[in-house]
Formats: sequence, structure tokens, C-alpha cells
Amino acid sequence: MSKLSRRSVLRGSIGLAAIGTLSRPFIANAANKTASVWWTQGFVPEEEASFRAMVAEYEKTSGNKIDVSIIPFAPIRQKIISALTSGDVPDVMSNYNAGLTIVPQNAWNDKLVDLTDVVDTQKSQYHPTALLASRYYNNVTKTRSLYYVPTATIVAPLHVWRSLVEKAGYKMSDAPKTWDAFWDFFKPMQKRLRDKGMRGVYALGLQPTTAGPTDGNALFHHFLIAYGGSRIVTGDGAPHLDDPQVKEAVIKALTYITAAFKEGYVPPGALSWNDADDNNAFHAKQLVVDLDYTISTELALYHKKEEYDDILTLGLPLDNAGQPIASQLGVAGAFIPKGAKNVEVAKDFLKYVIQPAVVNQYLKGGLGRALPAMPDLVKNDPFWLDPHDPHRAAYARQGMLEPTAPLYPIFNPGYAEADSQQVWGIAAADVIREGMTPQAAAEKALKRMSDILAKYPIAAS
Repeated sequence: MSKLSRRSVLRGSIGLAAIGTLSRPFIANAANKTASVWWTQGFVPEEEASFRAMVAEYEKTSGNKIDVSIIPFAPIRQKIISALTSGDVPDVMSNYNAGLTIVPQNAWNDKLVDLTDVVDTQKSQYHPTALLASRYYNNVTKTRSLYYVPTATIVAPLHVWRSLVEKAGYKMSDAPKTWDAFWDFFKPMQKRLRDKGMRGVYALGLQPTTAGPTDGNALFHHFLIAYGGSRIVTGDGAPHLDDPQVKEAVIKALTYITAAFKEGYVPPGALSWNDADDNNAFHAKQLVVDLDYTISTELALYHKKEEYDDILTLGLPLDNAGQPIASQLGVAGAFIPKGAKNVEVAKDFLKYVIQPAVVNQYLKGGLGRALPAMPDLVKNDPFWLDPHDPHRAAYARQGMLEPTAPLYPIFNPGYAEADSQQVWGIAAADVIREGMTPQAAAEKALKRMSDILAKYPIAAS
């Protein structure tokens, strides 16, 4: 595990201040108080080391203390839910997908502290999509506000084994630029690779899973948007499930994903994959191409240079009409539950974390697995667009410099409930296992979605 010294943190801060991206808010000395913080364990050990270095620097700067609990990804989600249910809460909570799974309903139920004053300290620095993705509807106040402090962002790039493509006799430079043609490009490679002895290889890492929690939903939504269904729920929280274009996009997405599965281009086990299973299959070279959030797929091999360099990281293709597709921008962040005992210190800590130089150094220390939520950091720090790294630059461009959009649970908390029930994964399973047509499965899924969203009426503003 690598560690960042105080000197290295300060050196990074000074470097960014010199190029004008640092606007440092006042860090209060809150009478040497302590705040309790639950933070998600990094996917690579460098992330945890970088976070601990940042906490140590805050304690030196502020005189306050941070009681940190770093908890693995799956257990922290259950721990957060239990704490919010019981009311016995820490001062700060953070989980990579909390903005999709926990914050929407708890903001709706008025269980979170409004963090507008925290976010406003860096409002001018934030990417517009990151700001939009931090605003949630409160059903008690009947308004939207900032209940989530963005600390990082993520998008879903494509991950391709360059050596498998070449072994099959193809070149990635010949890959089509539009959505269906791009995915179809990999299908013939499967037979060629199997003919060369790779019996367990599959062309596509699609995830028509009902297990969740997030990857299957993410895959479906990328296909939905590529087929023109982006307005399934709009920024005002209103669903548009009867929109003919949305219905057509749902049907097309189910058709492509399930046909690829039934034609044998997707591993049979994908029907019950969890979020780690596609990564494991990709690392075992059972998949030629995979679509998955972050570059954790690549960073898992960071210390195996030959394999690390063999993976090609790509942004999204164009849609079938040749137009750019907006990547759904996931926002990682932190929130403060009502009932927290040390809100003043909690806010002070978060104000410190989101200073551009501080958060940039923290994310760089984590090898860039998560991106900043601030475009200027990507533009002005050579680390993010380094042409010598085969993955980071493509990932950073996709997340901060190319078109993005928030994920749907931000707009309406009912969508978070629908995602947790794996509505789209069940629809794919209805086609694959039950023999339903994509049209019938789409109608069933849209009806279920309508019933769920009807529980979350949002007042027009």
C-alpha cells in the first residue's frame, strides 16, 4: 500500500494554486471537536492511503479530529441503511453509489441535512452535471436542494482486450463508430478465438442480471439512451413512460441485450452476475469487451504492466444516427444525516475535502479510479490527460469533457426503488427464461415502473 506524505499533499496543492484552480475557503477551528466519518474502502489500496493522508492533513490544519471508519463497499451500504433506520448515525456518511440508492429516499423523507452552504464554497468549480446530480427533492419542504456533496465522479467506459482482438485477426482501428455496429464488430471474434483453443471466451460482457445492485441497471440505461430513450424521466421528476420514443427505446434495448445472450455471445452466468462478476470474467479473458463504471477493471492490474497495457479503454460510440451519446455521470459524495451530533465539524471537514487542490490530490493518490467533479482539474493537471497512461485520459475526457447526464434516481426517488427491484433485469429474464417477446416484457416493465413512480409525486416548480 503506498502512502502519501504531508509534503506530497502540500506540493500538489501548491502546484494547483499556481495555475489558478484553488479557491481555499476558511477552515474553522471548531474548538477541537471530533466528527465521526464512515467512508467506503477503496477498490485499490492506494485509495485508502490517500484518504487517510487527507484526513491527517485536515486534522493538522483545523485542530479538529476525525474518527474514521473505513468499511468495504457492500457492508457499508447495509450499515448506513441500518443507522438511518435506527437514528444512531455518524456525522458524515459516504458510499460510492449512495447518490442512487440511499440519498434519494432519505432526502425525500427529510432525513438529511441541507448542504447548500458546503457545496456553495466551490460552486463555480463544479461540473454542471455534478451539481445537478446533487440536488434532490424533499417531499416535506416540496423543494429541491443540495443534500449531497460531490467528491468525485465516475462514468462507464468500454474495456477491450487488445490482444484478443488481434488474435482473432481484427484491428481496433477498424471498429465502427456507431452503437449497434460497434457491439456487432466483436461477435465474429468469438468463433475465431474458440477455433484457436479459447473455448471459454465470449464476445460481449453484457449483464442482463437480476442480482444487481448496479451494473445491470447501468448497462440497460446505456442501451436505452443510445436508442433515444433518455427522457424516460426528466429533470423535473416527471416520468414519460407512455412516450412512443421511450417505449421504442426500451424494446430495442431489451431486444439487443437478450438476442446477444440467446445467440451465445454472453456468458450464461451473466443472468445472475453481481457487480464484481463481469470484472472477474474480463480479467480471466473470458470477455473481449465489457462496459463497466470506472477504470477499476484496469487498475486491478496496475502492477502487472503487460496486462495493464494490453487493455484498451474507450469512451462510448455514437448512437446509430451518428450523434454523441451522453454518458451517465455517477457522483460519489458524502452526506450528513439529521441526528448527527457534530454538524459544524462535519461541514467543516467536507468544505476542506472539496477544495480543488485537496480533492485532486486525494483522487490522484487513488490512481485516478474516480475522477474529479471539477473540469478545470482535468484540464489543468497533466495527470488526468497524460498520454503515456493507456486508460486515464480516455476516461477523464469521457467524464469531464464530453457530454454527460445525471442518473435517473436523482430526478425521482421512485427510480431508485425501481432499480433496487431490478425492473430491467427482470424484463431481460422474462425474454430469456420465460420466452416473452421484448415488446411484452417492455410493457410489463413499464407498468411496474409506473406503479412505483406513482408513489413519488413531485410538485411542479
